[in-house]
Amino acid sequence: MHIPPYYKKPSWQFFIVGAVFGSLIAYLILLYMYGSMYEDLIRENQELESEIRELTIQNEALIEDNEDLNEKTNEAPTVESLEVEIPNWEELKLDRLIVHDLEEMVKEEIHHLIGEEISVVAESDFLLERAIENKGFKIDDVTYYFEVTKLTISETVKLTLKAKLSDS
Repeated sequence: MHIPPYYKKPSWQFFIVGAVFGSLIAYLILLYMYGSMYEDLIRENQELESEIRELTIQNEALIEDNEDLNEKTNEAPTVESLEVEIPNWEELKLDRLIVHDLEEMVKEEIHHLIGEEISVVAESDFLLERAIENKGFKIDDVTYYFEVTKLTISETVKLTLKAKLSDS
């Protein structure tokens, strides 16, 4: 029995080449879709973990504050939460995950403010700014420094930071 030499016919050659390239393109599209979906899931997971961490810290501070409130009835209002915003992340071409990690690192640096009296925090706002501006935050072998552009002190301490890359 003889197998016909289909590999010599141009129509079969085009079919085989088309099938190979089609499968490669389909595989690349599959990789792209999987990667973007996985990136979204990682971002959502990090946001939920940071929210849980923030709420746990806030809950502990408020429970502690509530216990102190039973002892002191005329206590001044306290800081209840922290918000950090980095508006120039697109100018530096930073990834959303890196921005999220940087915001979390800054929150961890100043988390001790939760439960403090607003008047005490307002008196030491200069120290708070210098503590953030003089500390380098390192992610993936790149050190980021921040300049405090806006600081709002109320029950929620809101920081607006301008990110800068290290010169080294």
